Amino acid sequence: MTATLRIAQDLIRRPSVTPDDKGCQDLIADQLIPDGFTPQFMNFGEVRNLWLRRGTQAPLFVFAGHTDVVPTGPEENWVHPPFSGEMIDGILHGRGAADMKGSLAAMVTACQRFVQAHPDHRGSIALLLTSDEEGPAVDGTVRVTETLSGQNETIDWCLVGEPTSSEKLGDTVKNGRRGSLGGTLSVRGTQGHVAYPHLADNPIHRLAAIVRELSAAHWDTGNEYFPATTFQVSNIQGGTGATNVIPGEAKAEFNLRFCPDSPASSLKERIESICRDHADRFEIDWSPLGAPYQTLPGTLLSAVEDSVKAVTGYAPQLSTDGGTSDGRFIAPTGAEVVELGPLNRTIHQVDEVVNADDLDTLSNIYEKVLDRLLT
Repeated sequence: MTATLRIAQDLIRRPSVTPDDKGCQDLIADQLIPDGFTPQFMNFGEVRNLWLRRGTQAPLFVFAGHTDVVPTGPEENWVHPPFSGEMIDGILHGRGAADMKGSLAAMVTACQRFVQAHPDHRGSIALLLTSDEEGPAVDGTVRVTETLSGQNETIDWCLVGEPTSSEKLGDTVKNGRRGSLGGTLSVRGTQGHVAYPHLADNPIHRLAAIVRELSAAHWDTGNEYFPATTFQVSNIQGGTGATNVIPGEAKAEFNLRFCPDSPASSLKERIESICRDHADRFEIDWSPLGAPYQTLPGTLLSAVEDSVKAVTGYAPQLSTDGGTSDGRFIAPTGAEVVELGPLNRTIHQVDEVVNADDLDTLSNIYEKVLDRLLT
């Protein structure tokens, strides 16, 4: 078994369901301290973060990732225990195998090999790790970037290890992401008896009309770099538990993944306008905004594309679709940000897996990126 796979197994066997790190960051720090990396732990609330840096000079290249994973769901539904890290027929099983403990292991071994081959490399290398990516993401990477700014540390290039590949490792690289705008809409009515609706005001009916119009709305057509904005409702709550009572309040949780062509401010205004058309009494509790970002062709993107092709023999496709990542907190600092990781076919699912050979290949790609940028 390779070093990358051993580290990936050790990480998977730590049940680090967000925001609990379960010692994953200590494991990674212990691996890299002998190679000259200096750890700085930054804890905010229940969240643990690690800034692990080698060198003090610019340019600064950063691997970014998260040690937390999403909940497993009922463990009896898994063919292999979710935190066993079992290796069967070349497949590594377990929660976080693809998202993203496999990437973290590949980062570690890539750094080790690169530093041992180039102990006097130019610039600096760092890892930025959080246990809050799968959670609210308010005490993780965003707090670390604020702290680094106060320490006058500037990231030049950042490679995020999110699982970006679709059919084969390295076939897709994310050079941007749509923004994320979400909130909880509360519509208030007047509680009453279902047999006397004229004496009540049913907030569920009003909420349903709002959701119907929002879900049918055309927000934009996207552009050459970004898919169109989409709207989805993830949860609806209403009712008192009794079948003969019209409730006094109904709620819906929603999210838009938005193209930069539709600024968040204009989306908010349109949503609020539609709500006013159907309800006199409502409020929206907006979640923290995830801004869109894009890294245009340049030094980092070229290094990643060239490295993928050198190791795999094929060039990756560029994409900005999918969900959000912590790259949205790093890009506003002025850093070039690119995402590259394993296949995303089983992420967040029961029986999450990753191909073992892919992790070794990913480690080789990461090492090539370092070689192109820091030698």
